[in-house]
Amino acid sequence: MGPRRSGPQNRPGKKPPLPSYRRGPLSWVLILIFVFVGWMMLQQWQSVENIRWDEFVRHAQDKDFDSVTVKDTEITGKFNAEGLAKREGSSKKAFVVYYTEAQSKQLGALIEKMVEDGVEVDNDPPKVWLIMLIQWVLPLLLVIGFFYLVFVRNLRGGAGGMLMSFGRSRHRVQGKDRASVTFKDVAGVQEAKEEVAEIIEFLKNPKKFQRLGGRIPRGVLLVGPPGCGKTLLAKAIAGEADVPFFSISGSDFVEMFVGVGASRVRDLFKQAKDNSPCIIFLDEVDAIGRKRGPGFVGGGHDEREQTLNAILVEMDGFDTNDQVIVIAATNRADILDHALTRPGRFDRQIFVPLPDLKGRADILRVHAKKVKLGPDTNLERLARGTPMFSGADLAAIINEAALAATMANKDHIEMVDLEEARDKVRWGRAKKSRVIDQKEKEITAYHEAGHTLVQSLIEDADPLHKVSIIPRGPMGGATFALPEKDRTIFTKRYCMALLQVCFGGRIAEELFCDDVSSGAQSDIQQATNIARQMILTWGMSRDLGPISYGPDFVSKDIIYGLPGEREYSEKTAELVDSEVKRLTDEAYKKAREVIEANKDKLAGIAKALLKYETLDAEDVKLILEGGTLDKPTVTDLLAAEQAKENQAQGEEKEDRPEEAAG
Repeated sequence: MGPRRSGPQNRPGKKPPLPSYRRGPLSWVLILIFVFVGWMMLQQWQSVENIRWDEFVRHAQDKDFDSVTVKDTEITGKFNAEGLAKREGSSKKAFVVYYTEAQSKQLGALIEKMVEDGVEVDNDPPKVWLIMLIQWVLPLLLVIGFFYLVFVRNLRGGAGGMLMSFGRSRHRVQGKDRASVTFKDVAGVQEAKEEVAEIIEFLKNPKKFQRLGGRIPRGVLLVGPPGCGKTLLAKAIAGEADVPFFSISGSDFVEMFVGVGASRVRDLFKQAKDNSPCIIFLDEVDAIGRKRGPGFVGGGHDEREQTLNAILVEMDGFDTNDQVIVIAATNRADILDHALTRPGRFDRQIFVPLPDLKGRADILRVHAKKVKLGPDTNLERLARGTPMFSGADLAAIINEAALAATMANKDHIEMVDLEEARDKVRWGRAKKSRVIDQKEKEITAYHEAGHTLVQSLIEDADPLHKVSIIPRGPMGGATFALPEKDRTIFTKRYCMALLQVCFGGRIAEELFCDDVSSGAQSDIQQATNIARQMILTWGMSRDLGPISYGPDFVSKDIIYGLPGEREYSEKTAELVDSEVKRLTDEAYKKAREVIEANKDKLAGIAKALLKYETLDAEDVKLILEGGTLDKPTVTDLLAAEQAKENQAQGEEKEDRPEEAAG
């Protein structure tokens, strides 16, 4: 660990290396000693046989030894060929025998006989220093090494510790040499990129800001829905600034041991200051940054709050010249503690929204660089058909399309692959092999035809994209719209058009199937939610007026996990229910008028759906204008594909007649 610096001016232009956790020389020496001793003991155990004294006497009298070495309390030696042949069940040539003081009197006569028989005898006096080494020094070294590895390094918090290492931060470090993500890889969040530009400039040239006495924000909070690129944006900041990037999740701080989270916070900030300029990225900071107060987690001294307090203290401890920027990401900024978001800590909040139409097109282009697109692909059209999709959803679309094209043995990705991937990401995989009852299929066809007719004929509704009765996810069919633009505001006319489209399926079932089904469940739920939103939040009610009756999502009841209470009286609740009923009845009545006036067109759409299963906007337009569709059905396409396979198999047999005959 390098020495702590008070600022970059002490060593201008030179940045200390990232902390290294390599083993020291003493560790390697102890490891080599353990390996050597173990190897010696293993070799001795494998090659030497321990024999009894009476066996030794018998073999000495029978001239079975080749050489013998006499020591203080033991005799070692080797068998000759004759002696080894007598050792049944043993192939070890070397032996060792231990003798007592009483047996040493007989040893002298045996040695004289072995010398007369030509055995090489060596009277080796005992080596006192070797005995001392084996009996005292080596065990002492083993004890010292064990003590050092288990206790000393743990108490110092070393990387190899087993007892205290859980107090160290579990962050992941991305050095500036590995920072491969830049702003070229980030699309769809242009405003957020412009907001963090000054942070990058500060990390590159801090003296520029110190000249006028300005102070760069110490913490930046990235707020936005999941999958919008908050983590990617933080990595791009580090890549553009060319500084180390310390990343850790909020849940990594908290353990079962009290005080571990605070210890990890202190360790993380210490290493960051020693390696400044750098960036600390805290992902999912709401895991530890929730508002403090009496909740279900216990009192005011639980582990999570201690961790939060440690973060607050460390962020207050930054000097102006520390050059450590803390970036945090969350999708629940409303539940963060106010002490965390006040000026001086996370004093700047940057909203990373869902991408708009242009942003979605840019994101699709970034991900499309990694795949091979066909000439018929239109990313702008795909961007129009993906409203409210996040950057992660768009990346998944490109990937799913590439997988589908690969499985179909195509040379490139076609537009049909992209549209299928979009539907799969949003609504699930198409269940083409699902067996559906004919009566149920007809009900689904008329239901979707009702949605399609209302969607196509109402002026304020979004343009139709396609309609399908192929089951997908929990749905038996679906009608897809293709918005011409992203909507930031919702007019009352547009909301009423949405309600009419929702009820088009149920009305078609009533008029053509002489019954209603449960297939309209999601439509009814969606229509009810839209109507209540219009009344409670947007003030579009005739009787209640422009008053907000919606819940306060930042109220203390929501924060502390307690159920929120209705903020209006019973009389107002009755008015809300009656207004919801009035709006839905009005939309239902208008949608019924449209369908009754165009029954023949709806029947044509339903019959085409039963025949082709999927219709695009051009097909529906042709039917509404009185035309007739003339294109191959799904059955025709399958039959043509089977015919091609049969023809290919026949040609292959003609090319190899001898194999066919065999």
